[in-house]
Amino acid sequence: MSRHQRRRQSILRPRRLAAPPLRFFLPVTLLVCLLAMLVLRGMATNEVFHDSRIAVSVDKTTVPPNLLTGGPIIDARGAKNDHPVSYSVPDHTVVLSFDDGPDPVWTPKILDLLAAHHIHATFFVTGSMTAHNPDLIRKIVAGGNEIGVHTFTHPDLALQSKTRLAWELGQTQLALAGVAGVHSSLFRPPYSSTADALDDWTWPVAKEIGKRGYLTAFIDSDTDDWKRPGVDEIVKTAMPKVPGKGELVLLHDAGGDRSQTVAALGQIIDKLQAQNYRFASIGEALGASDTMVPVHGYQLWAGKAFILCTQIAVHVLPWLVGLLAVVGALVFARFALMLVLATRHARRARRPDFSWGPPVTGPATVLVPAYNERECIANTLVSLAASDHPIEIIVIDDGSTDGTSEIVEEMALPNVRLVRQPNGGKSTALNNGIANASHDIVVMMDGDTVFEPSTVRELIQPFADPGVGAVAGNAKVGNRDTLIGAWQHIEYVMGFNLDRRMYDSLNIMPTIPGAIGAFRRSALVQVGGMSDDTLAEDTDITMAMLCQGWRVVYAERARAWTEAPASMQQLWSQRYRWSYGTMQAMWKHRRAVFDRGPAGRFGRVGLPLVVLFGVLAPLLAPLIDLFLLYGVFFVDAPSTLGAWAAVLLVQGGLAWYAFRLDGEKPWHLVTLPVQQVVYRQLMYLVLLQSSITAVTGGRLRWQKLRRTGEVAAPIVEV
Repeated sequence: MSRHQRRRQSILRPRRLAAPPLRFFLPVTLLVCLLAMLVLRGMATNEVFHDSRIAVSVDKTTVPPNLLTGGPIIDARGAKNDHPVSYSVPDHTVVLSFDDGPDPVWTPKILDLLAAHHIHATFFVTGSMTAHNPDLIRKIVAGGNEIGVHTFTHPDLALQSKTRLAWELGQTQLALAGVAGVHSSLFRPPYSSTADALDDWTWPVAKEIGKRGYLTAFIDSDTDDWKRPGVDEIVKTAMPKVPGKGELVLLHDAGGDRSQTVAALGQIIDKLQAQNYRFASIGEALGASDTMVPVHGYQLWAGKAFILCTQIAVHVLPWLVGLLAVVGALVFARFALMLVLATRHARRARRPDFSWGPPVTGPATVLVPAYNERECIANTLVSLAASDHPIEIIVIDDGSTDGTSEIVEEMALPNVRLVRQPNGGKSTALNNGIANASHDIVVMMDGDTVFEPSTVRELIQPFADPGVGAVAGNAKVGNRDTLIGAWQHIEYVMGFNLDRRMYDSLNIMPTIPGAIGAFRRSALVQVGGMSDDTLAEDTDITMAMLCQGWRVVYAERARAWTEAPASMQQLWSQRYRWSYGTMQAMWKHRRAVFDRGPAGRFGRVGLPLVVLFGVLAPLLAPLIDLFLLYGVFFVDAPSTLGAWAAVLLVQGGLAWYAFRLDGEKPWHLVTLPVQQVVYRQLMYLVLLQSSITAVTGGRLRWQKLRRTGEVAAPIVEV
């Protein structure tokens, strides 16, 4: 086969869909399982798929006449479906039937009364109550009573599709199998009454039920006990209308306060026994022994698995709600802190009389670590050459293989020195630059970043205060014209910069951004320079300085424009490195929590805030979206969307304020709703994988992002 033929065959051959990366599998599976647990719990509490509509009675033209005048039990099974028959309860026999249970309060009281009188009854249970109260189902069966199916969620089946009907029956049988190891062939439709109430809407339901092998049990006497008419009225309506005639009586053991039902039940039994009535279940009354049959094999184990999952869901939900409350509290606490402290920071920094001290006019050294930055390095150096402050520029080529060094040499810019080294990582490159620096103030930046002419001057002014050891600049997204760039622009302005104002006010700034930061050289020497212990060397060095008692502050007017990741894959790689490196740095400086010296404040205030706002809240934040989906699709869509919109409105207000503080035009905020949802999932995935990597002791290598060099010059927006 020729090369051309092989190429053509590879093009024509259908491509296999790539399997999702393993890093997505566990987090996504966990979210899906949590959503499934919410749905299971909602089913068990009749919150999911609930339909309270009730059909209005219509004509009876299609109902066989013999059923309208016959007994309450209809058999339309199999061959009898076209010629159904009905059965009456034998004379001097009463069947007590209880609907809507079991209920943990009232069903046990009713069972105790039945056992005390040595009689059996029929309980038409819903699947939701069965799954919620499995022990009561077993107690009903153990007492010799009979169980019938009353659907899973108690809808009016006349208004439902055949698919919904099949689901209601199947799920209830599944629950019965899991709880008691039985299936039932008895069925009572919700909202039904006597057989003569059958009409053209309810008769097709009864026929369909018969096709599926069920006896349909209506009633002779409806006590209306659910209305709580009084004990005497319940007893009166339960008595046979014709002395000696058998009756199937409807009562309820769930659905509200059933104290009147329980009080009336003893009187009903005593009165009817005094009239020589016997009590029986439907199967006993009809002489049928197969209304409940045991299940085995797959059906049994599927039922047990369903009940186990439902019980787990019921017990886990309070924890999920608690975690959601934690997330809400953290989100709004962060909002409040940022709003108050960022406002205080902005007012202080913008006061006409505010000053760090005498203007810092001495030269500074700017370090530019570069590894394969040929697309960006020229723009970076051109922007530095335009600086209005005297600077020395040192480019540390960390073993680039793409000609980065050659570009620097060809530019031949004044005050630019090139230092070459074998590839050793960013920390090694920065330490090499520090060793070669000529000045006491060292500015560090990334090789894909550009400065404005005033950036260095604004960045180093806080060093007029001798207690300041490092300064964080205002990093901005330069490539914000794409959707993913706009999202990161929002994140930088709303999250990072407001956070820095807040942390500056508390004197616990945890991170100097790698894109723009300045350091006092003596402080760098004191903490041992840049460390390669973590993948977040900028966070590590900042925490080390705080632990030594140095102040770390934020200079909002020192702007740097950086090229943000241009794809979700690149964004994932960057945030994974950041989050994992931050976890490493927090673990490295964990002893600061117990320090009595300068590190104590950061350890007992800064570290907990970073854990709460930077790890715990993002890790739990997808619960917001899970409950949103659950509420919209299964509970109350308008109320759920209203609550979500209210939270989003608060976020939008805070974002608008952050943009106003930063002098940014707010039109990018139109993407905020989608950005919030996407970023919640992204940070959840990133943090969960980072946590797993940290717990398992895995090592994450440095990941170089692909750059385009599109951030060509400083951009000033007002």
